[in-house]
Amino acid sequence: SRRLGRSLGVDLTPYKTCTQDCVFCQLGRTTKTTVTRQEYVPIGEMLDELGEWLTRDGKADHVTLSGSGEPTLHSRFGEVLRFVRKNSSIKAVLLTNGSLLHLPEVRSAASQAHIVKVSLSAWDQASYRWVNRPNPDLDFKQLIEGQKAFRDEFKGQMWIEVFLVAGMNSIPSDVANIAAVADLLRADRVHLNTAVRPPAEDFVAPLSRERLISLCHLFRPTAEVIAEYEAKGGVEVESNEEKIIFMLQRRPCTAEDVAGAFGMHLNEASKYLGNLIRKGPIRAERTSGALYYMAVKRGETGSRPRMHPGGKNTASAFDVSGGFHKAQSKSDPNKE
Repeated sequence: SRRLGRSLGVDLTPYKTCTQDCVFCQLGRTTKTTVTRQEYVPIGEMLDELGEWLTRDGKADHVTLSGSGEPTLHSRFGEVLRFVRKNSSIKAVLLTNGSLLHLPEVRSAASQAHIVKVSLSAWDQASYRWVNRPNPDLDFKQLIEGQKAFRDEFKGQMWIEVFLVAGMNSIPSDVANIAAVADLLRADRVHLNTAVRPPAEDFVAPLSRERLISLCHLFRPTAEVIAEYEAKGGVEVESNEEKIIFMLQRRPCTAEDVAGAFGMHLNEASKYLGNLIRKGPIRAERTSGALYYMAVKRGETGSRPRMHPGGKNTASAFDVSGGFHKAQSKSDPNKE
């Protein structure tokens, strides 16, 4: 991981068990959001597996709770963080959308981490509903109050990841509004990200690296761009990409198909697919609600209509909000 070095990921929820259905999620759509906290994965089995890994290998810079859903939905996620602290010198990290930090028990459990990173892509209830599509029981003001309370209580590092989507929350005035909310949380670090991996919705378009860099100064501390526009090189990466292309030449596959075939986590498969789409040898097409990837045939183009091969956005976002936003005009440089 660019941010966390060598990191062991711990997945505590079933696939896409989440409080939100973010339009940009690299794991696809959340079919049904939930705010019900329970022991989705037996905690005893998880701690046994983690303990076995610490004994057998135990080499990592961080152990990270993230995975295929919202980790704070697991009713005992704090015990995993506490176990890492007690049984190793590895830093424990929680990646969360922060939607449940208004609950005292969630804040208490999250405080067992060395680093907690929350996501922030909106500035009010309307933008929250449009970009993050939360469970109906969630309220943006409550979400921010919960994160502020956690910041007051938490002694470790608190980071914020701001995810920007062209035409949805990326014009300077919108980003300034997000930055004003971020100021309330007094983060130690702020990261800017965009849709460089295949998102949940076809209308989601990324910002260019240059555009992200131009927005960094709006945040305190100054934000860092973490979007990975280029794949890290190396023989293993090239080999995996060649194998994925060969597989997609034989038949169209979903990200889940690719992950299963190569024994990858869905996050890793999504990263490879995003890189290959930008390079051009594959393309994506939504069929019957599922996103399929296929090799590009001679005469076709592998880049998506909304993304230039160099990473620049070349199309506006569709307006799916029923009037909340309009597709941005490309003639105005401030409405990228």
